[in-house]
Amino acid sequence: MTEAADRDQQFHELRPQLFSLAYRMLGTRADAEDVVQEAYIRWQSAGAEEVRSPKSYLSTVVARLALDGLKAAHRRRETYVGPWLPEPIIQPPGTTSIEMAESLSVAFLHVLESLSPPERVAFLLREVFDAGYAEVAAALGTTEVYGRQIVARARKRIRERRPRFAIDREWQSSVLREFLSACATGNVSQLTTLLSDHVVLYADGGGKVLAALNPIFGADRVIRFLLGVTRKAPTFRVEFAEVNGSVGAVILADSRPDTVVTLDLTANGRIANVYLVRNPDKLPQRIT
Repeated sequence: MTEAADRDQQFHELRPQLFSLAYRMLGTRADAEDVVQEAYIRWQSAGAEEVRSPKSYLSTVVARLALDGLKAAHRRRETYVGPWLPEPIIQPPGTTSIEMAESLSVAFLHVLESLSPPERVAFLLREVFDAGYAEVAAALGTTEVYGRQIVARARKRIRERRPRFAIDREWQSSVLREFLSACATGNVSQLTTLLSDHVVLYADGGGKVLAALNPIFGADRVIRFLLGVTRKAPTFRVEFAEVNGSVGAVILADSRPDTVVTLDLTANGRIANVYLVRNPDKLPQRIT
């Protein structure tokens, strides 16, 4: 096997992990694909003396490229119309759960938006992809000591925003089905039972379709919003799906995806957050 062919094979084997890393950092498929493609170009031209470990080298390259992309994305998101949510990755129900699904969920990626670009890169490399602090420092272009400080700061902020606890997958599915049924039938009593008192609803329309321009706080306001939207909605149907490795649903109007719905639950199984992705640029053209 030639050196070029060997490098192609090594990259092909690592590509799923590299895409996974880039997507978690950037939140969109296209941006993640661009980063991975650029990493491939750099990988092909890298000197042997630069590559002690293909995985370490490529992860560092992807992280550096994603860091630049994150800085640009943060500037764009400052003028984004309404709440920004990640582009959902949708798979048919029953699909094998995506590796490290919890760290891929819409809820988790939304929490990551509270971090600065360096904090997000450092946290993902260390806490999700188990990179060493030397790799974190190399990706950020800083010292290992400062890399540790960034990771610790990011870890603290994530834990404050998203405490860790286990929620049964079947319960998640049951709550989602009850929630969608209650919305469709206008069952206020059922919605009140399902929603946490402090529930927050985020709707990402990107200024291209109707959506709440700000997060909606509190069960009463969320219920009024949901019932108002449902009454005005055209005939629709629901397709359940794997969304970012977790339980989700796609609402279709005229057989075209209109909204992707995911929920984040509290430790006692009530709905803490509702995420509605409606921006057509983030939705698939059809569900297979």
